[in-house]
Amino acid sequence: MKIFASVAAAALAASVACMSLAQRTHRPQYEVPVYNAFAPGEDLVYTVKYGFIKGGEGRFTVVDTVIDGHRVNHVTVAGRTTGVADLFYEVRDSYESFLDAETQLPVLSKRNISEGRYRYNDVVSYDRQNNQLSKSVKRRNKPLEVKTQDAPRDIVDIIGAFYHARNNAFDSRLAVGDTVYYKTFFSNEVYDLNIRYDGLETLNTIFGPTACYKFTPVTEVGRSFKNKDDMHLWVTADSRRVPVRIKFDMKVGSFTVDLASAKGLKQGRP
Repeated sequence: MKIFASVAAAALAASVACMSLAQRTHRPQYEVPVYNAFAPGEDLVYTVKYGFIKGGEGRFTVVDTVIDGHRVNHVTVAGRTTGVADLFYEVRDSYESFLDAETQLPVLSKRNISEGRYRYNDVVSYDRQNNQLSKSVKRRNKPLEVKTQDAPRDIVDIIGAFYHARNNAFDSRLAVGDTVYYKTFFSNEVYDLNIRYDGLETLNTIFGPTACYKFTPVTEVGRSFKNKDDMHLWVTADSRRVPVRIKFDMKVGSFTVDLASAKGLKQGRP
């Protein structure tokens, strides 16, 4: 039960943190976004199920704010255990990305992890002019760690990469087999995040039968995943590209994350 509770919520919050080498490159994704898929006020709520058992929920929100005089979209992806799972192993995780309103590149990111007795908090700030990032880390009963390092141009965090891709990559310009890629910073390392396009599928969602783009983040085989194709993501094949389902086939079993409610969605095409 502890394994289920931890994975159910934490996997949702970190659903785009699966990284490996690309099979085939489509194009770099760092150009200025060309769509307008989401806006401040968007509020997406998800349920996490292990088979037929509900054990967690998640929430993706976007709000408008200002950092150093610049308007940014504050994106939060939060996951938590619920019900019986919550009694055995409480999880309260959140990932935040503050995205420049024009470029959709992060200027700041935060990670707050609370799983049982484990606590981890980090803050990363991005210096775009000097291609550097600064990170501060706080663990339970340990002193604050601060580090500055060089970083690739246009480095993103995992949440920022996903929202940037909604605006600039998840669309009909892709051919089946193409791979969207980003350079991301996660857990003190720079990774290649690669997301393969697998074509169109129709799913039954809260919107009714819905045409969706299907993507496969090419996962890293090891502790959690048996194969590199053990995670799948479906987003609506319209101008909003709303994530409606995420599925994980993990060593401990299969988890499905389904959209349960959606508020503040953009209307019509951009």
